[in-house]
Amino acid sequence: MIKHLLLGTFCLAQFSLAYAKEVPHDSTPDRFITSSTFQKVPKTVIIKTKKFKIRIDKQPNGKYLYQAWNANANITSKPSMIIGDGELIPDGSGGNYYFSFSNEGHTYQIWRNYLTDSAKKAPYTLVVSDVNDNEIVRQDGYVVKK
Repeated sequence: MIKHLLLGTFCLAQFSLAYAKEVPHDSTPDRFITSSTFQKVPKTVIIKTKKFKIRIDKQPNGKYLYQAWNANANITSKPSMIIGDGELIPDGSGGNYYFSFSNEGHTYQIWRNYLTDSAKKAPYTLVVSDVNDNEIVRQDGYVVKK
């Protein structure tokens, strides 16, 4: 009787180990760390460059909306450009990231510059590229409103 009890306990332990899942610890070195760990991405940010005012909003579906006006226009007026379905793309592990939008073959990227080699570097940079990936606009931007 004791043999049967010990055999049953041993089998139960073996089956339990077979179906056990390993739970990773928070201190695992190869664990993927997102940029949100370092810097919080705002739901809405308004930046101003030399020629544009740009508003970026996070949408309920997780994508981003790009709206742009002339630099001297009032932001409550109708935007001169609206682009939907933008993405947030992390850049490295230090907190930098950029928003990427596509419109009629052009790519609009708004880079967030947390880590730079210069203390005078603007917090945002607008980069617009054409169909052939040639840069046609590069302007530094400063936060008007977060």
